[in-house]
Amino acid sequence: MYNRPHELEELLESLTRQKGNVPSEVIVVEDGSDITSENVVNQYKSSLNIKYCFKQNSGPGDSRNYGMRRSSGAYFLLLDSDCLLPEDYLSKVTAALERNFTDAFGGPDAAHPSFSMNQKAFNYAMTSLLSTGGLRSSESEKRKFQLRSFNMGISQRAFELTGGFGKQRIGEDIDLNFRLLEKNLSTQFLPEAFVYHKRRGTWVQFFRQTRSFGAARPILNRMHPGTAKFTYALPSLFDLGLIASIVLAFFGFPFLLIPFAVYFLAVFVDSTRLNRNPIVGFLSCIAVFVQFLGYGSGYLRTEFRMRIQGKSNKEAFPEMFA
Repeated sequence: MYNRPHELEELLESLTRQKGNVPSEVIVVEDGSDITSENVVNQYKSSLNIKYCFKQNSGPGDSRNYGMRRSSGAYFLLLDSDCLLPEDYLSKVTAALERNFTDAFGGPDAAHPSFSMNQKAFNYAMTSLLSTGGLRSSESEKRKFQLRSFNMGISQRAFELTGGFGKQRIGEDIDLNFRLLEKNLSTQFLPEAFVYHKRRGTWVQFFRQTRSFGAARPILNRMHPGTAKFTYALPSLFDLGLIASIVLAFFGFPFLLIPFAVYFLAVFVDSTRLNRNPIVGFLSCIAVFVQFLGYGSGYLRTEFRMRIQGKSNKEAFPEMFA
């Protein structure tokens, strides 16, 4: 966690409201924040068995490893500070693992009714089958679904066998997912174990986040040969196709824009239906466009640096390993 005391307070409050099951241990890792959350943690010491750990900034993956190494549990639940838990979250996770124990699991995310319209639009873009969310939605086949660290669990055994998260600051959860599979460790997707996940608060932050996701993907493909998929390049192809269609429209080919208009109309209708708000539907169209632009441009930039300029992983995307 980094500079998010208010978000942490909301997460901890949702932990105290769990029905049936309570966490045996809660570890909060402060990743070198300037605005610490120690006072927030102290407020919950009477209601949760909670530990506060402050360390120098080293990124989310290393911070999660830091916390797991200091835990006494046999199974770790990993949550980002910007998540809220439904009251039955822990009960559903416990029941699912009792039915079918696996070395790791991942769950989806959703938008809480209290979220802003922008946050609901961001959530739609990141989770909808009509956007790149289709890559991270309810696919249960273990070699298709990729665990995401904002809502996942991992056994102590799996942590020890894999060494936990890698040193990279972006895409560390996808990297761990591939290494779990390479070790033949079992994983599963729990659609019922969802969290309410707040997205980046501003459009600029959302663009930067999606661009970093896109920029990291070619490096992950190189780190884990055989895992690359054509679908990872679709946002980039979308960007290039839209730019080409806009240019050609000025030369007498406006009909080329029709497929894009139909697509965004579908996004508008689908998001309006799900969120019951046409304004969120309109904002979702913008969010999907920003997501495709960010992810696609980041992906192309890294591919160009690696394939054309011959740069190494760290040279192609130094922010990933800072």
